[in-house]
Amino acid sequence: MARAATPAAPRALRLFGAALLLLLLVPAGRRAAGAPVAAELRCQCLQTLQGIHLKNIQNVKVTPSGPHCAQTEVIATLKNGQEVCLNPEAPMVKKIINKMLNKGSTN
Repeated sequence: MARAATPAAPRALRLFGAALLLLLLVPAGRRAAGAPVAAELRCQCLQTLQGIHLKNIQNVKVTPSGPHCAQTEVIATLKNGQEVCLNPEAPMVKKIINKMLNKGSTN
């Protein structure tokens, strides 16, 4: 009977390893679409949204391309505190940027 138990031990170890790997990967995949990653010397926006309603936006930060990232990044801070990345080439995002710039110059 001891011999029958030995093939099950490596299988259980493999299942444990697979479960552990899955637990490590699940939190990484739970990031909201369009959410920026931590500020480092790399692009912050891995995914972008095509637009969002202007009434939900508190602030917009535009980061031009540079050594940290080859693309311009637009990060909107929503009124609920959430940050989302917007596609700087999307027509709706260009309108949002213009409205936010005009709003800032009138105050």
